[in-house]
Amino acid sequence: MEKMSRVTTALGSSAISGRTMFCHLDAPANAISVCRDATQVVVAGRNIFKIYGLEEEQFVEKLNLRVGRKPSLNFSCADVMWHQMEENLLATAATNGAVVTWNLGKPSRNKQDQLFTEHKRTVNKVCFHPTEVYMLLSGSQDGYMKCFDLRKKESVSTFSGQSESVRDVQFSMKDYFTFAASFENGNVQLWDIRRPDRYERMFTAHTGPVFCCDWHPDDRGWLATGGRDKMVKVWDMTTNRAKEIYCVQTIASVARVKWRPERKWHLATCSMMVDHNIYVWDIRRPFIPFATFEEHKDVTTGIVWRHQHDPYFLLSGSKDSTLYQHMFKDASRPVDRANPEGLCFGLFGDLAFAAKESLISCDANRKPYPGGDRRYPIFFFKKPDLTEQFAHVSSALSVFESSLECRRMDWFVKTARLYLLSGKPFAELCDHNAKMAKELNRPQVSTTWTMLRIMFSDPANLSTPGPNHIGKLGTLPLMNSFSMKEMGMGTESRLDRSKGESRQDNIHLELGNSLINSNNDDICPTAENEETEGSEGQAEYMFGDAELDDDDLYSMEHDNQAAEEQEYTLPQEAFPLRHEIMDNPLAPEHLQQDKADSPHASGNEAEVMCLTPIESFSLISISQPLFSPHLPAHFFCPVVREMLSHYAEQGDVQMAVSVLIVLGDRIRKEIDDLTQEHWYMSYIDLLQRFELWNVSNEVIKLSTCSAITCLNQTSTTLHVNCSNCKRPMSNRGWLCDRCHQCASVCAVCHHVVKGLFVWCQGCSHGGHLEHVKNWLKSSSHCPAGCGHLCEYT
Repeated sequence: MEKMSRVTTALGSSAISGRTMFCHLDAPANAISVCRDATQVVVAGRNIFKIYGLEEEQFVEKLNLRVGRKPSLNFSCADVMWHQMEENLLATAATNGAVVTWNLGKPSRNKQDQLFTEHKRTVNKVCFHPTEVYMLLSGSQDGYMKCFDLRKKESVSTFSGQSESVRDVQFSMKDYFTFAASFENGNVQLWDIRRPDRYERMFTAHTGPVFCCDWHPDDRGWLATGGRDKMVKVWDMTTNRAKEIYCVQTIASVARVKWRPERKWHLATCSMMVDHNIYVWDIRRPFIPFATFEEHKDVTTGIVWRHQHDPYFLLSGSKDSTLYQHMFKDASRPVDRANPEGLCFGLFGDLAFAAKESLISCDANRKPYPGGDRRYPIFFFKKPDLTEQFAHVSSALSVFESSLECRRMDWFVKTARLYLLSGKPFAELCDHNAKMAKELNRPQVSTTWTMLRIMFSDPANLSTPGPNHIGKLGTLPLMNSFSMKEMGMGTESRLDRSKGESRQDNIHLELGNSLINSNNDDICPTAENEETEGSEGQAEYMFGDAELDDDDLYSMEHDNQAAEEQEYTLPQEAFPLRHEIMDNPLAPEHLQQDKADSPHASGNEAEVMCLTPIESFSLISISQPLFSPHLPAHFFCPVVREMLSHYAEQGDVQMAVSVLIVLGDRIRKEIDDLTQEHWYMSYIDLLQRFELWNVSNEVIKLSTCSAITCLNQTSTTLHVNCSNCKRPMSNRGWLCDRCHQCASVCAVCHHVVKGLFVWCQGCSHGGHLEHVKNWLKSSSHCPAGCGHLCEYT
């Protein structure tokens, strides 16, 4: 304690000064350590072992400890420590399993003092006792810790953690005989150096390896640990069981952790990979770093505070071959760049909003007094150091709850159960799903299914009249093309075509009787036995895709009267032409012959025929299309792809996956595999959350993504024991190979179970589901009489 007080006195008389500075090293550093008086730092690595002097403006190389023509592996260091009691004593952990001590007071160039080669694998850590000059502790990859007395040539104690490799060892700052060790399997052990046969305490600190640990310099029972799980945890070791009192979540595996001197709540960390920065955390506010040092360009491998009583200087070494001295005043403060407002939606649509109280408080106009509360004398206030405090921002939280109806997810469950994804023609699947969506009050989804049916259906089967159409029109099929024979346009028909002109030939149906002046004799009944298939010229007289309406279906009537019968013409101004015909193909041969004999041929007259509607008159314009009326399926793919992305971005992955399955190869190639896999996984996760196991399995089976189809192929092995001899059953059936009895006998009725079988995992007895359920309603003992207390859940 006297030596410690002298150091503090020396620090008080000549305070440490300097600036943020760095120097380039010859090779990447693995570890650094600083001497007692904070004037020199040693840097050790695989190919470097040097001592640098810390001056006002720069680092100055003092000594190179790698000497000799052929340096041995003893110079390849994984860790280094400078004794805090003896200024000329250093210890290194070599990658070849050696523990080496170095005496800087030697007059020769080679400063190596003692060599211990008792470890069989790489030594990860060495640690001097804080008050005993000759006591050295090491932890190795071989799972052993050894305590060395530097006055002897071999270890005095060996500690076996009965575990995997030791990653860190640290003597307690307050308990003379205690040290902590962290292990690869996530455990931390506390040992008493007087009892090497067994640890005093062990607990699981992290999920994964614990890479580092550090005792608090002031609080006797606090131990900080860092691991691969990206967490820094602070444990209270004064209780009977180790108690986690603080936890800091970082963004990468924690390689080093060091408590900040003179600051009870602060500690510094660096990462093992990915993240190059050094963070100083206030453990009371673990969600954002208190300060950040961002100078290194590669992974930081070693950090140490320059003096154990000075919180303003931090030294660090890195794989980027640089050595830095950081001044705390130059650190960046992430809290200054943090957004003080927050917005988040809950699972059921609730909205939470946090903002500064000054923005939403009723007292926002009142300015606080900068010197403190006026109720107390001003001289009672000590001006705080703003660089050592978090920015004080007080926020108010507002929660806006959605209505109960908005929170309900019944539509999702019902849709998942009612949708049809396979087993029927494409058009029927679309119509069924559209109907289900409409019944669940989702009109946009229903319309989407209808549009998909229109886009991708076969033109010959574009639509099947829905129930509302059947009630009105009977079972009349919807026709999207007519043959010349079906129209009744035989040799008596008249078709005008002017020479060299391109014009529109329209067949108009009247909306009302006011536009038709005809006698009943002019309309002939339809020939019932007229053939409707195999007629010629279908491609020239077809409805366009947009010219038919599901509500307007008509029965065509043939006109078999003589050529001289009266023909009716509609006023042209009532129904303007749809578009100009650019190409007018020739009509069938027999129509061309009739055109020459027609006494009514005219260049501007439209040939008209009558169609008899079933219920009422309406207008249908049958025109020759400008282009082929049937667009290829891939024409709509970009629109459908955008539609699926829209639904997925809105959170409705159910719609995206359902359409993806129903359309199949029509759209699958338009969407990349990773996006499809993401949609599938999201939808399957939702189905399983709602316990829709059958629907989830169906989606997995219908998927074409290899990463999805394998989901229901895992964990499918069922290991069954015989209920008689209690031995495992073979995979050849329900007959036991050893006792030759059927294992699926009901313990209640003693008959072979040929259907659903339920059994107890504790005693292997079971039977018919209903029998076992009824039995357990009145008794908790196994019906087979084995005495086991069975439970049905």
